[in-house]
Amino acid sequence: MSIQWFPGHMHLTRKAIGERVKEIDVVIEMLDARLPGSSANPLMAELTSGRPTLKVLNKQDMADPARTALWLAHYNAQPHTRAIALDASDTAPARALIDACHQLAPLRGGMVKPMRVLICGIPNVGKSTLINTLKGRRAAKTGDEAGVTRTESRIALADDFYLYDTPGMLWPRIVVPESGFNLAASGAVGKNAYDEQEVAHELLALLKADYPALLEARYRLGLTPEAYTQAHEDELLQAIGRQRGALMGGGRVNQQKAAELVIADFRAQHIGRITLETPEQFTRWLQAGLQADADRTARKNKLREDGHIRPERKPRADQRKAPGKSR
Repeated sequence: MSIQWFPGHMHLTRKAIGERVKEIDVVIEMLDARLPGSSANPLMAELTSGRPTLKVLNKQDMADPARTALWLAHYNAQPHTRAIALDASDTAPARALIDACHQLAPLRGGMVKPMRVLICGIPNVGKSTLINTLKGRRAAKTGDEAGVTRTESRIALADDFYLYDTPGMLWPRIVVPESGFNLAASGAVGKNAYDEQEVAHELLALLKADYPALLEARYRLGLTPEAYTQAHEDELLQAIGRQRGALMGGGRVNQQKAAELVIADFRAQHIGRITLETPEQFTRWLQAGLQADADRTARKNKLREDGHIRPERKPRADQRKAPGKSR
């Protein structure tokens, strides 16, 4: 299953970021520390036009510390980029963002040249929580679901420091299947875009390989780490459902309820501090995804050349109309 979610307001966000970035000094891209590669929007490098970038690995208190260190080193090795990890609700580390922005744009600051910062990220990554922490009050609406923020807003963190908040945005087509599942598991994707049982299977596949001890500590299935590794995801989901009482008539396991339970446990950190990917893993996934996408495009073009697919027809100039307007 391919997970895709790009509702209409994200098209508007993409356009707004492209316009706003022309007058921006630093871009803060918030990432989910549990999936730092999958939560990095590939459109941002294009939209932000090479501006200095601060990568913020948020929710680091929910992530695997050892893997967080790998991701910080990965991003800090990139040009014009700094990376820090924090919990958006923790006031002291959050204030470090301002210092980091001044280091990336040392010539900005003061009333004559105020610092202008754009903050962006995928849905439900914690931007609004961070902004409220920085302001010390409820300046932005928050919620544990994708798509809470819908409009851009400007917030003055100091007399010479302006922060532009933008709605959470994914990208039109997710070419890395693993990223789609990880984003769904984290809550970055709308509920109507994925099947909970498939996401739970993929989540369990990652957890049994990398965190079998945490699975056993949470669900008490009586399995060794080796047994977790060898068990099929469906078997694990069945066992978890039975252990946690997710049952239907006749003692059958309600797999939908069991899947929802596993996903909710991951999101609430009940299983433990988990990071679903390493830089090395994500690089492999990305390379494979890009190659598969290139192959798909080549096949489609070949079918079009052979006449099996009609070529796309663009409307004549007199037939075009502005979006949202009737002819």
